[in-house]
Amino acid sequence: MSTDYTVDIEIDTRGLNCPLPILKAKRALTGMESGQVLKVVATDAGSIRDFQAFAKQTGNTLLDQQTLGQEFVHVMRRR
Repeated sequence: MSTDYTVDIEIDTRGLNCPLPILKAKRALTGMESGQVLKVVATDAGSIRDFQAFAKQTGNTLLDQQTLGQEFVHVMRRR
């Protein structure tokens, strides 16, 4: 995955379970301009596949996903 991006907005969804990380990401993306980058930090292991599906369904680009200890980091570019 690419690391050639600058994060415009970061949201913390630690401690929240599905579907809350996706809902918070959707709300944040709605307020962003096309091309801006959103970083979401989650602790829900299911968020890996949830964000992959969300990107496919919405047309936003999933730039990066990382597992850092007990945290899962998702980086998306607004379509």
